[in-house]
Amino acid sequence: MFRLAAFAAACTLAACAGAPAVRAQAQADSLHHPAESPALKAAETGAQPIDGVAARIEDDVITESEVRELSAFQQLVDGHAKPRDQVIQELADQWIVRGEAKTASYPAPSKQDVDHAYAGLVKQFPSAADFTKRCAAAAISKSSLRRILEQQIYLARFLDYRFRPAAQVTEEQIADYYRDEFSAKLKAKGTAVPPLSSVEETIREVLVQREIDDRSAKWLDDTRSRLRLDIVNTPDRTGTTSAAGAPGLAAHGEHP
Repeated sequence: MFRLAAFAAACTLAACAGAPAVRAQAQADSLHHPAESPALKAAETGAQPIDGVAARIEDDVITESEVRELSAFQQLVDGHAKPRDQVIQELADQWIVRGEAKTASYPAPSKQDVDHAYAGLVKQFPSAADFTKRCAAAAISKSSLRRILEQQIYLARFLDYRFRPAAQVTEEQIADYYRDEFSAKLKAKGTAVPPLSSVEETIREVLVQREIDDRSAKWLDDTRSRLRLDIVNTPDRTGTTSAAGAPGLAAHGEHP
């Protein structure tokens, strides 16, 4: 969900191993012109489409514009968007973490933090021009991208702050990872394996991030089980009702 910290650690580890930089795969199919995308045109002109309620979560709501925005971000970064109900569940998870972070008065990231994350995202693509085309194809604006990145930084940092103290990694775990995962993958590619001493601290961080992710996932699972989340059905283009979700269904199980 919030993958910036883990992504940074993985990239650092790849650099230590001499692996090429991560690049997003360019789309081979035709790209829509920005003017052909109503969502992007509205974003660029500042016009706001009429919003709707995608889900009700406790005494709050998740809007359709939030669903569209996260779906567009997934399309840009992953090449495809997840199904609507999964996107809503991700937004519900963000709602949970954001509420905890605000209660703890956790500080928001700086503009420089967002600038750095945005620049890093652009570098994942073959060129700045390709990045611009992919944004147009996904119908996502720069302001939307920056807003999502700011949220991802904020939530990822809070989870790190909350769970890192308990995320302990042993020397044995580092050695096991180096032998079974790190070295094995490089040998399979025919790449020279650097000594453990040169990548030990980076491996430690990767394993710490795994532990933080695991603890975060368990905490979210527990919180979801006590959360009221009603996904609102939306009519499709034929006028029939989609099966995206049904009111009364929580994240886990039904509530009376």
